Amino acid sequence: MAMTFDEIVRARHSVRAYDSERPVPEEHILAIAEAGRLAPSANNSQTWRFIAVTDRELLAQLSTEGMRALGANKFMREAPLIIVGCAKRDLLVNKVFGRIADTDYYQIDLGIAMEHMALKATELGLGTCWVGWFNEDRAKEILAIPEDVRVHVMLAVGYPRDPAAPQKPHKRKPLDRILFRNRWAETAETPE
Repeated sequence: MAMTFDEIVRARHSVRAYDSERPVPEEHILAIAEAGRLAPSANNSQTWRFIAVTDRELLAQLSTEGMRALGANKFMREAPLIIVGCAKRDLLVNKVFGRIADTDYYQIDLGIAMEHMALKATELGLGTCWVGWFNEDRAKEILAIPEDVRVHVMLAVGYPRDPAAPQKPHKRKPLDRILFRNRWAETAETPE
């Protein structure tokens, strides 16, 4: 039986241990990319571009040379798939309107598309983990990404090494602390 949307959202969590010997099937890669493609974007600009990295040598380079200081990313190296989220900024929407509104629409659009992909991967029984701690310039060199294209996020994707391992409960604030009605109503927070 297929998971409901609420079940998918609750099941999604950051996986940091992948079965490196089990590749993500091509049909799953295409289904995940399709979920990203269908995401909304400012003025339908669709400025996102995705690179599905499955080559073991490139994965190794991204997870070591492509990281910021503090060393290699071990779970990225184990993941059989890294989806690199790029943005090719649209002149009108992202450069002109973005400056007027002081909003980087392409970043919002890419975030929506990447989350669509993370949720699709969860539906397919895959684990994911967002990666933001990387060296953009080095990642661009490794993957031959043009200078005018931004790399904003990477998504590690793969089968969890131990799918039966108990999940740590998501620590989330109660709804009444983050949802206000009609006006701002935040009260002093108790340290967690």
